[in-house]
Amino acid sequence: MRISTIVIVFGVVLFVLPFPGTFIVGALVILTGAIARWHGS
Repeated sequence: MRISTIVIVFGVVLFVLPFPGTFIVGALVILTGAIARWHGS
């Protein structure tokens, strides 16, 4: 599994947690993983 895939999965887990702030942090982590994948990391 690529690092970017792990980052995206971790972001999805954060995104669905019902705690304050995890929605935004999860979205940012997913965005970071997507950018890393797009750049070939």
